[in-house]
Amino acid sequence: MNNKQPIDVAITIRRPPSAVWAYVKDIESHTEWMLDANAIRITSADASGTGARFECDTKIGPFRLVDKMEITAWEDNKLMGVSHQGIVSGWGQFSLETCGPGQTTFRWAESLKFPWYLGGRLGEVAARPILRWVWNRNLAQLKEQVEAR
Repeated sequence: MNNKQPIDVAITIRRPPSAVWAYVKDIESHTEWMLDANAIRITSADASGTGARFECDTKIGPFRLVDKMEITAWEDNKLMGVSHQGIVSGWGQFSLETCGPGQTTFRWAESLKFPWYLGGRLGEVAARPILRWVWNRNLAQLKEQVEAR
């Protein structure tokens, strides 16, 4: 998936970007809406902004791994980018865009590279529909939580 078409999912949330950002900028709270994220530990002095680092205990089906990430882009109310530096490598990005009065399109894109023992390129291809499904489910959970605030 690295240097390939990223997995890209999006949802419309009936809140302005500032309200969505107020919820997602707290990296440790991502476990509340990312059902595949069991725990997040900040490993840098800063818990937010470019350069912040963290580890995420991720579980999808029978697969468990510690995903090591660093924030590579941070624009308040607009963008959060990460690099994956653990067993799975690559990049990810959340982007927020106004799409109508008091509404936000929240987009999640990821390009991941699997090691040979997780199937390499074949594992990446097999994982695409599963990851798309998981991330769409996560976005539905995010929408529900943000709109309920």
